[in-house]
Amino acid sequence: MTMFLIKKSDVGKIAEELARDHQVYGPMIEKGSGQTFFDRADDVSEISLSAPIPSNPPKSVVFPQMERVLAYEYDRPKNSVKIEPDYKVEPKALVGLRPCDLAGMLCLDRFFMGQEFVDEVYLAHRKKMFIVTNTCVAPFKQCFCVCTDSGPAASEGYDLNLTDLGDEFLVETGSEKGAVFAAGLGLAAADDSHLARKKKIVDKSISLFEDIAVDSKAWISRVMNRVTTGFVKEEVWEYIGDQCFECGACSFVCPSCSCFNIADVTNPECEGCADRLRSWDSCSYEGYSRMAGGHNPRKPVEDRRNKRFFCKLSYSQMKKYLRPGCVGCGRCAWVCPGDIGLPNVVTYVRREITR
Repeated sequence: MTMFLIKKSDVGKIAEELARDHQVYGPMIEKGSGQTFFDRADDVSEISLSAPIPSNPPKSVVFPQMERVLAYEYDRPKNSVKIEPDYKVEPKALVGLRPCDLAGMLCLDRFFMGQEFVDEVYLAHRKKMFIVTNTCVAPFKQCFCVCTDSGPAASEGYDLNLTDLGDEFLVETGSEKGAVFAAGLGLAAADDSHLARKKKIVDKSISLFEDIAVDSKAWISRVMNRVTTGFVKEEVWEYIGDQCFECGACSFVCPSCSCFNIADVTNPECEGCADRLRSWDSCSYEGYSRMAGGHNPRKPVEDRRNKRFFCKLSYSQMKKYLRPGCVGCGRCAWVCPGDIGLPNVVTYVRREITR
């Protein structure tokens, strides 16, 4: 790892340089609502490194909400089929990624690329991606990344990592291409004293959680043990299921959720042509686990809620992801109309443990 320093007034040059040969995405504050969204930046000066955690997860850049993965054409007279992969992948740069969102992307990496089969479409996106993370110098109200080992500083998976030291940013390289890019900017070298300053800033950020991160308390270690071993009372899952509207919002804003559906759609402009589309899906939906014959092993909503939180809080998932499936961003608590975001579910389960 090499380290550099860049003046705060010059930090925007990183995105400007990346924009030369990448589509640049980053957190931007919407003028009308004041909300932060992670989206493509037509003007990279609009990217805000001080903005709160975006309302939407950046996973849509590497795992689009809907994407064509192949096209096929049936030639009836010749009785032949032509099948070709058909997806567009452009170089993309993610600037200002929060550590929790990077942890979610690493979960997706291990789901799509880290097991027996490798998803070629996802791999194509990741090969052309440059990631610039941004250390959280203070938590936000909904944060609980300290409970899920996903922040407030990133430890792996980035090309460059930025830490606000006051008048300047510490720039750490995490990959060979990150080191080459940073060296090309002609930045001043940093030393161990700057790394020590970063550690103090991170330690202070952690100490502020009790005072600032008041919306989401999720001390999850004992709950993970209960969920893994099945020692959660059935009536607890029923209580949680009764509050679920089956809207799927929690899945769509979660940085680590990887459920998807595949559909073949005919192309009206070409006889015998069709596209295969991949789109986000959710285990909240009753049809997600329904089989072709109509049987559904998870028809009761509490069975589906059980599965979601098992996915986020079980040791078997930790073995797959090498970390908890939840990254502590707090978005599910924001969007859930039934008040069963993960922090509240942890509270319900812990309440049963202490009785």
